[in-house]
Amino acid sequence: MYQPKPEWLKIKARSSSMTDDVAQLLSSLSLHTVCEEANCPNLLECFGRSTATFMILGRVCTRNCTFCNVSKGVAKPPDPDEPAHVAQAVAALKLRHVVITSATRDDLEDGGAGHFARTIEAVRSVNRKTVIEVLIPDFQGSTASLETVVSAAPRIINHNIETVPGMYPEVRPMAVYERSLALLEKVKAIDSSMLTKSGIMLGLGETEPEVLDVFSDLRKAGCDFLTAGQYLAPSKQHHPVVEYVHPEVFAGYKEKALAMGFRHVAASPLVRSSYMADQAIEK
Repeated sequence: MYQPKPEWLKIKARSSSMTDDVAQLLSSLSLHTVCEEANCPNLLECFGRSTATFMILGRVCTRNCTFCNVSKGVAKPPDPDEPAHVAQAVAALKLRHVVITSATRDDLEDGGAGHFARTIEAVRSVNRKTVIEVLIPDFQGSTASLETVVSAAPRIINHNIETVPGMYPEVRPMAVYERSLALLEKVKAIDSSMLTKSGIMLGLGETEPEVLDVFSDLRKAGCDFLTAGQYLAPSKQHHPVVEYVHPEVFAGYKEKALAMGFRHVAASPLVRSSYMADQAIEK
């Protein structure tokens, strides 16, 4: 049943010449951003601040998650020039913090891990001071693929848990909750100095005890940073919004998560995994 958006989720239309400049730059380099692919509600704000989360490995995902707006289907081979193009964009935008993510590429032998590593190295070659954060898929549990990314030495490795385990059959049918937790734990086992991060969407039908259990599981896996935001259905064909969670509830979750030991927590209706990502490392 359709639910109108509450006032706290309504975003005023805004644009700027910087927004157009960023869009033109990305287009000229044949780059994609998750901001555009996922219809992120913060797109104009982030573009206006000369920030973007780069989406490598193409625009097509090989999985069938029901919450995501990224295209599904048969993906094209990785663009060998893409790492250099991402580095060019980072240099042109003078980014202090860059987030690099991808669609899930189960069709590739290493899940795209080598392409991630090459992109990290390319960005570092243009500015060693830029903080590099990667938001990675689960690589189907491959330790070798994860080691490839960790060895490239980004500052933060993010892997989103997305929702509570009871919702996985409906929301992430090709993912495994325990596998995602294990990935975050493996990062620390490979390199204990690596910062890890995860995110969860609320409003899919989960309960508060289930959410808090996920927070606890993430802390047991050594997760440092946490994001929590409101799920917004991209279309009527996607999983419906079951509940619009009030900002006060998000504030309560943030307080509880910090008490569990997370080093930084961003929790509010419009928070997304990469939104204001630089604030976590700065704080």
